[in-house]
This record gives sequence, structure tokens and C-alpha cells, in this order.
Amino acid sequence: MLSHKKKPAPKRVSVGFEHVKRFWDPKHSCFVAKILPGEFYISGKDEVISTVLGSCISACIRDPVLGLGGMNHFMLPHHGGHSNVSWEGSTISSETRYGNWAMEYLINELLKLGAVRERLEVKVFGGGQVLANMTDIGSRNIQFVKDYLYNEGMEIVSQDMGGQLPRKVVYHPDTGKVLVKKIRKTSNDTIVAREKDYMRRIDTDIGDTSAGSIELFD
Repeated sequence: MLSHKKKPAPKRVSVGFEHVKRFWDPKHSCFVAKILPGEFYISGKDEVISTVLGSCISACIRDPVLGLGGMNHFMLPHHGGHSNVSWEGSTISSETRYGNWAMEYLINELLKLGAVRERLEVKVFGGGQVLANMTDIGSRNIQFVKDYLYNEGMEIVSQDMGGQLPRKVVYHPDTGKVLVKKIRKTSNDTIVAREKDYMRRIDTDIGDTSAGSIELFD
């Protein structure tokens, strides 16, 4: 029989992450921060980060000495424009849906919180071909994140990318443990519909391997 800890008061969220939805998971006795496309989140002990990926990519990056890490969720590889980025309003969300911004923001925010670049541990997920009869955005995202990390001199220690199924990813930033669940049922349709809608909104705005401590679960 599972023993459940009494729900504690939620830990204080850093400035800029107040918009991220967080909830108490009694099964695992911890708070879960659920990120959506264009969002990222950083945390440490007693909190996990979760997202659901179709063709999108999430990078999970942490400093194992500090037990501090974060996850992003981006839809497209590049955005060449520049803007005055602020934590206020929706500017961060509009920029970090692109891989080049999403990676830069996540890494830079970790460094601001005391992480050491040479210690950063990187795991990447997603990039499935879930949008039929469309350009394979997933493959482009996979190639982007591999190229980006190579150019930054950062090694991928674990990955689960590609294929045709969406996946749910649950990340423990304090330990680096990752749970990956392939989604095979009707909720698949919801993910596809969400990605199509997200692509339409982006258009409007701008005019299989696994390694390391990845655990597959059903």
C-alpha cells in the first residue's frame, strides 16, 4: 500500500514562472509543473516537470551538483528575429516556441541561478512525426537540437526522439530521472489537433533510441 505525504505548501516560484500550471500529485507525493509549447520551467528538489510532445522537442538540462534543472518545449527550430525580451506579458512564450530561443533561455537561466556550464547534463525528447501529410517538423527539430548542442559543445547523455507516436515526459530535475510514456490511444488525436492549431497561430503571428536513466512506462 502506498503511503502519501501530507500535501505541503507549494514552493515559491521564481519570477517569470508564475504562469506555469502546477498541481499536487498525491501518487508521487510531489508538485508537478506542467509546461505547454513555448514554455520552460526550472526547479529542484520535491518538484517534477511534465509535458506532452508530438513533433515538438523538450530538452531537460540540469546541474547535477546543485540538483537544479529545467525543461523547455519548442515547436520549430529557428526564429531569426530579435525583440526586447522581457519576463512581462507573453514575450517569452512567443520567442521560446522556437528552438534557438528556447535552448538559449533555458541554459542562460540555469547559469544565472548558479549552474556551471561544464557540468550541465542534457537529455532530449520528442520530434515524432505525428502530423500526417505535412512537412516532417519532428525530424527538423531533432536535427536542430543535435546541431545546436554539438555547436555549444554539450553532449546528449540520454534521448528518446523520432517515431510516429506522441510521448509524455516526466522529469525529476534534482535526480535527472526521466519517465517517458508513448501515447497510443485516442488522446493522440488531441495532441495532433493542438499542434495543428499551434502551427496556425505561429503562421498568423509571423505573417529512436534511448539511453541513460530513461524509463519507459505504460
